[in-house]
Amino acid sequence: MNSEVIKVFVGCDPNNCDLEQMMVLDYSIRKHTQHPVEIVWMQLSHDPDSPWYSNQETQEGWHTEKWATPFSGFRWAIPESSNFEGRSIYMDADVIVLCDIAELWSHPMNNEAIVIAKGGKSTARLCTCVWDCEKAKQHLPALKELQADPEGHKKLMQLIKEKPELVQPYQDSYNNIDGEGLPIEQIKILHYSDMGTQFSHKYALPRLEASGQKHWFDGKIMPHPRQDLTELFDQYYQEALDHGFKLENYLVEPYGTFQKATQVNYHGNKVTRPEDEKNWFNRSIKYLKSAFRDKKRFSLDD
Repeated sequence: MNSEVIKVFVGCDPNNCDLEQMMVLDYSIRKHTQHPVEIVWMQLSHDPDSPWYSNQETQEGWHTEKWATPFSGFRWAIPESSNFEGRSIYMDADVIVLCDIAELWSHPMNNEAIVIAKGGKSTARLCTCVWDCEKAKQHLPALKELQADPEGHKKLMQLIKEKPELVQPYQDSYNNIDGEGLPIEQIKILHYSDMGTQFSHKYALPRLEASGQKHWFDGKIMPHPRQDLTELFDQYYQEALDHGFKLENYLVEPYGTFQKATQVNYHGNKVTRPEDEKNWFNRSIKYLKSAFRDKKRFSLDD
């Protein structure tokens, strides 16, 4: 195991909005493991030879207009990008790893499953998961087909719901959503999933504003309800800098304008916004109204 390279694919913004998240995630992975790790940053690209290629003007490559994030559909291309060999981990960029990533990498998988993820059945979450790339080949469309279908991400999420045997559930704390009532010591991988309360905003938004740029998230920004988790991110952010990690190491040539769904009506999750969840009637009315105004709604795991 020590000589095996753990391959981690990370979905992130192509216009340098997520630099703080990328640095903290990178540092957190390497802090807790002695195993060799290769990180592939999945970002929209103008390069036709890139698996993340998208030409928004000519409608070539990835169609992103129905995605909630700049990378929502990329996770389905990981097995082919890994040559349908071995295992590959997928993570969103808004993650802090608090355990040895080798634990997740070596998690047992049953014969039918093609991916290890949180939950199961209709609640499976693929925002942190482990692909068996060879077995996934028989269930996933080819890359070109994935890229060309604006509904591809939605269809494959539905496939996972209809065939729960394809998902091997793991311990929930490998994809802990915004704390979920657990102390930090019991969290293996923290996914600060609510896009409105992300810890990185306090660093990223001023940086972007200084350069005349806007963040891709266009919903309401608010404090995270867990101060200890906020402090944890700050701690890892400073530790990364102290260990020689730099934001500029993650800079890319900005991709430019791309299409995606808006988060103007985004409501986070029941962990960060429990009062919103309790008021289900008002939320249902808001949802119906927004559905008529904007067809680009999305679920939490998009």
